[in-house]
Amino acid sequence: MTSPIQAGLESLDDTQIVRVAGASITVGGLVSALVILLVALIVARLVTRALRRVRERSERSRQALYLLERLSGYAVIIVGVMSALSAAGLNLSSLAVFAGAVGIGVGLGLQGVVKEFVSGLFLIFDRMVSVGDYIEIEDIGIRGAIMEIGPRATRVRTNDNVNVLVPNSRFIEQPVTNWTLKGDTRRIHIPFAVAYGSDRGKVREAVLACARASPFTLPETEARKSQVWLVGFGDKGLDFELLVWPTREAVKRPAAMHAAYTWLIADALDGAGIEVPFPQTDLRIRSAFGLEGDDALGRLGYGRGARPATAATDTRPAQPSVSASGASNDAAEDLMMAEDEDGPLEPAPGLPPGRTGG
Repeated sequence: MTSPIQAGLESLDDTQIVRVAGASITVGGLVSALVILLVALIVARLVTRALRRVRERSERSRQALYLLERLSGYAVIIVGVMSALSAAGLNLSSLAVFAGAVGIGVGLGLQGVVKEFVSGLFLIFDRMVSVGDYIEIEDIGIRGAIMEIGPRATRVRTNDNVNVLVPNSRFIEQPVTNWTLKGDTRRIHIPFAVAYGSDRGKVREAVLACARASPFTLPETEARKSQVWLVGFGDKGLDFELLVWPTREAVKRPAAMHAAYTWLIADALDGAGIEVPFPQTDLRIRSAFGLEGDDALGRLGYGRGARPATAATDTRPAQPSVSASGASNDAAEDLMMAEDEDGPLEPAPGLPPGRTGG
């Protein structure tokens, strides 16, 4: 015998809510659809989380695993939605025309969302930018590592640990520089100057020695050698550039890399006794106090007719103080920090405590 409560529940279960495309949507069907959809979302999250853990532990095929992770999550959700619609009592084949009309309306209203989703799929399949790549978007001033390619935006983490969400379409429609495409590195130029009269050969030897001894410089090959170029005759001295091939991890931190090499060059020049030029300005006086030439200089205390100076005075600006021996190269230590997949920076194993820039 059926109890009143059971009879009431059965009646509620068969209660029609609305008719869609000739199909009746009941309370029971709607509840079943919601349960199926909830289970699909939970399964999709568990699958993507498990694949993410495998990808983080894997040393190879990380991009392929990321692609599998994303597609698996999308596939589970799509199957769940289709199953939920079927459980709700909707005939999917009869919804084709209705879905087309709704699709046009949704497309017009959500075309931005659809655009970003499709752009995200292009990024994943095209693989011109991948998770872990270091990219630069010049017009908006963003440089950082790609941490995640989502359905709407790509998450980029800067070296200051700031996460920036960039719309996926931005990578498709605008120029983006990928500094680590295909897992490769790049050559960098570090400018520096020495005083006129310095031994150029000595400058080259000192700077190359410090660059080759750096832990973030790749071992030299025939195609990738550290070099020192004389690039110009500046107002203050000879202008040089150090050309060096850094490690891939160093390329991801350009500001720290540039500062670390600059520190190493300064230590190398100090150790070799090579003078670094300081700013100076030559002032020529054409007339003063109604006088010109030597008469004007004499009135000012210079040249012929000048009064003898009681004490020699050096009016040149003081040279920058030389760093004390053993001073820490903070940029080098920062450059040697190991970057976690999605967390704060930690010291890399094997970095000696208190490493100096020399």
